[in-house]
Amino acid sequence: MPERLRVLGLLDLTLLWSNLSVSLLVIVAAAGLVPMLSLKQALVAIVVGAIAGNLLLGLAGAIGADARVPGMVLLRAPLGRRGSYAPTVLNVAQNLGWSTFELIIISSAAAALSDRVFGFRERWVWALVFGAISLGLGLLGPIGFIRRYLRKFAVWAVAASIVYLTWWALDKADLHQLWRQGGEGGVSLGQGIDLVLASIISWTPLAADYTRFARDRRSAFLGTGVGYLLPTLWCFGLGTLLVLSRNLSEPTQIPNVVATGSVLAVIALLMLTVDESDEAFADIYSTAVSIQNILPWASQRVLIVLVAATATCGAIAIDLGNYLTFLYLLGSVFVPLLAVLLADWLVRGAHYSEQDIFDGPAVRIERLAAWVAGFGLYQWLSPQGPAWWTDLVEHLSPGHARLTASLPSFAAAFCLTLLAAWIDSRRAAGRSRREPLTRPR
Repeated sequence: MPERLRVLGLLDLTLLWSNLSVSLLVIVAAAGLVPMLSLKQALVAIVVGAIAGNLLLGLAGAIGADARVPGMVLLRAPLGRRGSYAPTVLNVAQNLGWSTFELIIISSAAAALSDRVFGFRERWVWALVFGAISLGLGLLGPIGFIRRYLRKFAVWAVAASIVYLTWWALDKADLHQLWRQGGEGGVSLGQGIDLVLASIISWTPLAADYTRFARDRRSAFLGTGVGYLLPTLWCFGLGTLLVLSRNLSEPTQIPNVVATGSVLAVIALLMLTVDESDEAFADIYSTAVSIQNILPWASQRVLIVLVAATATCGAIAIDLGNYLTFLYLLGSVFVPLLAVLLADWLVRGAHYSEQDIFDGPAVRIERLAAWVAGFGLYQWLSPQGPAWWTDLVEHLSPGHARLTASLPSFAAAFCLTLLAAWIDSRRAAGRSRREPLTRPR
């Protein structure tokens, strides 16, 4: 990234990540916490998961600002050029999934609003409309998105909408009764923490796509980590209250319930629905940038158009039923991947040079093995994914972890990467001792 484009300061990045954190998908994710957990347990899971997740997200942002390259290119340093292709493929898949889910929830909310106001409920039409809006935002790029859309409109709309929706939820909730009410079971506290962590960690492969435009590492760390933290706490808490006070069982019911509220509630949901396009923008833009790690010759603008079209078609054809399973699966993949990146960055003196990223070996087998080992530990503690996979893994698994599976997975991958770095240093020292000394003539 040339210096002339490193223009995003602390305020810019805080606004960006705060806005990305305020999301209908974060609100509906609370349906994975309650009523299985009690309100007290859910709040513990939210706070612990949000603090841990945002610390890691901030570090991912700082590494991106240091290296000044997109997230998938950044992974060439620990994994090697061709080694980075594996997480690139997975990241493209997760971003396509996220952008599809975003358009599903946006179009569902818009359909509920149009049904309330006009008696018109064709979700596919709204999927096309907001797919086009997300495409337009993607073509703006990060700097244009922040300066021309976020600062001028979106940040004010989202702030007003979330404040009103919070009041609306509190006004209908018996907090005293909810506080005393126990959980129904079926989800452990550790799984709740993993769910919150996964919703945040899924952004870590994308962080460098935006913080490479940051002026310095400090702004990137604080703007990313702190900017995403407070809205995450707020949105998960709001979703928890909505689920408990309205007896909701499915994520897509939340926008439908809000749409039946007062006129101001409808307006608030409308503003939040329009603002939701920024999450779709980020996923679409990052998908295109990630593909360029494998196909550097491909036009970014053409890729953005193709990705937006694919996500829009997916939003029309798919429902939101597997959203929470998708979240857990992402956590098992990207938590240990971030551990490998962070450990490798630290052993290089908390700095990646251009040579570290572009002149390394094709594949670093030991780091890839550390990532796979972390993923395996996560799945062993808490199998996640489609039914055929969990049925297979559960034969070897001790069952769902009572405590979080994310943190052991992170620790294992982190320590194995440090071990691999130590082995590399010993090998390098051995080679240097074996090289014959040349005497000057």
